[in-house]
Amino acid sequence: MRILTRHLIRAVLPPFFFSLSALTGLLFLNAVARRMEDLAGKGLSASVVLDFLALSLPHTIALTLPMAVLVAVLHAFTELTASNEITAMKAGGVSPRRLLVPLLVLGLIFGGVMLFFNDRVLPEANHRLKNLMLDINRKTPTFVLREQVMNRIQSVQSGQTFFIQAARIDNTDSSLEDVAIFPASNLLRRRVTYADSGTMAFNEGRTDLYLTLYDGVVYETDFDEPGSFQKVYFDRQIVPLRGIGNELERNMSGASRGDREMGIGMLSAAADSARARVAEHRALSLERSTEAVRVALGLPIDDPTLVRTLAESARPRADGTGQRGVMARDQLTYRTVQGVRVNAQQVTSSQQRVARYEVEIHKKLTLSFACIVFVLVGMPLAIRFPRGGLGMVIAASSAIFAIYWIGLIGGEDLADRGLAPPWISMWIPNALFTLLGLLLVRTMGREASTMRGGGWEDVWWGIRETLTRPFRRRSV
Repeated sequence: MRILTRHLIRAVLPPFFFSLSALTGLLFLNAVARRMEDLAGKGLSASVVLDFLALSLPHTIALTLPMAVLVAVLHAFTELTASNEITAMKAGGVSPRRLLVPLLVLGLIFGGVMLFFNDRVLPEANHRLKNLMLDINRKTPTFVLREQVMNRIQSVQSGQTFFIQAARIDNTDSSLEDVAIFPASNLLRRRVTYADSGTMAFNEGRTDLYLTLYDGVVYETDFDEPGSFQKVYFDRQIVPLRGIGNELERNMSGASRGDREMGIGMLSAAADSARARVAEHRALSLERSTEAVRVALGLPIDDPTLVRTLAESARPRADGTGQRGVMARDQLTYRTVQGVRVNAQQVTSSQQRVARYEVEIHKKLTLSFACIVFVLVGMPLAIRFPRGGLGMVIAASSAIFAIYWIGLIGGEDLADRGLAPPWISMWIPNALFTLLGLLLVRTMGREASTMRGGGWEDVWWGIRETLTRPFRRRSV
């Protein structure tokens, strides 16, 4: 049996690695293409681009690894059945269900790898990718100046903003023609510069931009001195624009972590903290409501601040009426109702956070368990339809994973809206496909088809028989 086990593993692993590479490549290119707009025109170095690509890859692998398991099992057993190896094993007394055992062990190993990947690698990659994108978005693309438009440049150090316009820009030698510089920050003192030509260059640290202008004029006005105007001609002038930065500053600490940037331990701790806040807000609402009721009924209250407020407000007015105390009680009741509403909103928000954290925990678990489920479904399905070939593998795997993923997204939406517990909504796809796999395994040793059948026509025939069987029974 060891020889048979090694033979099955050698039959599954090559299509697994091939399908994992192919699916990851396709989805990865699609994901990168959608984000290229955020990278264009930023002047990023090759190392930053490579970091972006490397950090974008784990999210794609988290989707394609379970798909690769399903494709590999379908392809391997389609080939084994088409070459009559399964028939030879059955003739030698080896039950097809016995063949399922090493594959389930292999699926368990893939599931463990997937769980470790989703718990440790993927959250850290998502967090670092978010920080990198935040740093890239903060980067000022000062070297990308467009012709005949107002290019906005902001100095990080001084907080000043400039607008630079040039009729022609040659990026090969960084030369400019017909240049105009307008300051936008200092509204009390205007200094507008025009030049016939110029050049631009960064300092060694690429944080300051120096414009060398030729044959120009400077117009300057000061609103503190009405009527003042100054006009200065120059042959050559250097305009430093400091702290505008073309260098990417990496913030390693970055922003706080979202739910998809946490491992299972961090998600559990965050969910417990949110549950504690729910209990705290509910207790506060109950306390405020109780105090308001006791005030309305004239019963003694425990809050000293509230006692002092009511005592001061209950003093009679100058006209001798006690309307002031009545108004104070009404205002207290109104404030209590508003406070209870605010607490109710905070309770709802905290409950939504709890559901979101629990959904992410169960998503990591259910995607890992999917590796076992797809083995349970893929093997009997491939044996049942051996003549489907590569088309059957592609069609079946696409349909199964599409249904699985739709169920997972739908369950996540139901859990986020509080319509179903996360542990139920996220495990429904696995439960349904596990039931389907058990039904297929139950009939796996009683196949009626040979290599003359088991193709697409058998799929259609099976669907037609299933749909028409209840009507035939009624007619009898």
